[in-house]
Amino acid sequence: MHFCRPLIIISIVLASIVIVAAQDDDPIRVDSSIVRLNVGVVDSRGRPVTDLDKSKFTVYEDGVKQEITRFEPSTAPFSVVMILDMSGSTLGFRQVIRLSASRFIDALLPDDRVAVIEFYDKVNLLNDFTTDRRSIGNSINVANGRGKTQLYKALDTALDKLSKEKNRRKAIVVLTDGVDTAVRDKDREQLERLSDEQISTGIKPETSDILNRVLSRSDAQGVTIYPLALPTGDPAKLADPTPRQVAMYNAARTRLQIVADRSGGTLNAIKALEDMGRIYGRVAAELRTLYTVEYQPINDKRDGKWRSVRIDVKNPELISRTRQGYFAK
Repeated sequence: MHFCRPLIIISIVLASIVIVAAQDDDPIRVDSSIVRLNVGVVDSRGRPVTDLDKSKFTVYEDGVKQEITRFEPSTAPFSVVMILDMSGSTLGFRQVIRLSASRFIDALLPDDRVAVIEFYDKVNLLNDFTTDRRSIGNSINVANGRGKTQLYKALDTALDKLSKEKNRRKAIVVLTDGVDTAVRDKDREQLERLSDEQISTGIKPETSDILNRVLSRSDAQGVTIYPLALPTGDPAKLADPTPRQVAMYNAARTRLQIVADRSGGTLNAIKALEDMGRIYGRVAAELRTLYTVEYQPINDKRDGKWRSVRIDVKNPELISRTRQGYFAK
């Protein structure tokens, strides 16, 4: 993570002039593209800056200044999917989850639309997008389950729902320990072929097919993803773990970091359960810092190569944290 001035959190989407939602696979190829940036700005004390206008932003791609074609202020409404981990690892603190998730909902703006998804052995849509806070709260309170963890299927389902939210700013807030059962099983198979000396570096988290599918789909829609990482997924909290267990849990946590970095969100590690509500509130506040900036790249080649993106803010008193760019696919 690089720190520079000013602080900007960027989520990027390549959107077609004519957009068609993909059902399951990669985004449909298009002839012309728009890059959409969700941009968050804070001051040197970490306080959200919400009163900037279009004239305060300058966009560069590969060092070339781009023309901003659309700008939305930080007050523009969001469509947010709240994803709750109801697998067996969360059985002991369900009430903490419900109370903390409700705190997040209370901090959103009235026009923000929220959907609620739970996952365990299954992935269930508990509430489709609505502004009805009572309905959302009821869905959070009935969330329940046990068994395995289908984290990435839940993220895929959330992206399916968000694809239908046209002309909206989009975000996913996912509470999870990060240990997807199917991905963990593949990691275990890979480690079984390695010697003890190779275990610590034997998993390459960034090569996971299902992870990269989620990243590709979030890129295509400009969805900012905020993982809230439960302490049950922290390798340091495992009781007498084997080297293979440590490697698998480290890989799971690294994948959450990749999801956050690639989408322009932040990974929020919950060190203690009593911190959960405060962290949910912090994420809600961060969402309120996001502006949306769009431009049509001067370089319109879809060659799959990396495009470096930079946004400058004119006020030198602000601090920046930025995602570096996108793949032009």
